[in-house]
Amino acid sequence: MKLSNSSEYSLLAMLALVDCYHNGDLMQIKEIAELQGIPNRYLEQLLATLRCRGLINSIRGSKGGYVLAHDPRKITVLDVLTSIEGVEINASTNNTTLENIESSVVEEIWQEACQAANLVLQKYSLQDLWEKQTTQPQRALMYYI
Repeated sequence: MKLSNSSEYSLLAMLALVDCYHNGDLMQIKEIAELQGIPNRYLEQLLATLRCRGLINSIRGSKGGYVLAHDPRKITVLDVLTSIEGVEINASTNNTTLENIESSVVEEIWQEACQAANLVLQKYSLQDLWEKQTTQPQRALMYYI
């Protein structure tokens, strides 16, 4: 399993909005894009999807921007990923009949792994990610000449 760019960028944008939620501020697309290193156009599409799914709100105007629609403790990582990807992590739904017992066993294990992944993603809220992020020491960049 691999986290798609869309999902990663969406989580990063949502984490930026957690900061603003605590301060009661709004954040504009260009601020989020610069802070998280996300291309503006791509971020616009992601934020539009998150807004349509009810995870964020947008405020129009010169001092407008984006804000979380709910408390960050109530938005899970799984909520963000399913909003962007469209479905929960699950095994491929091939309509083909399993040819042998080995295929059946592999499919069963894969289903179990996907269920475990969903449980972990449901367990963590944006607040949890934000707290992990703020408690980790910042990595210093080392420049060599």
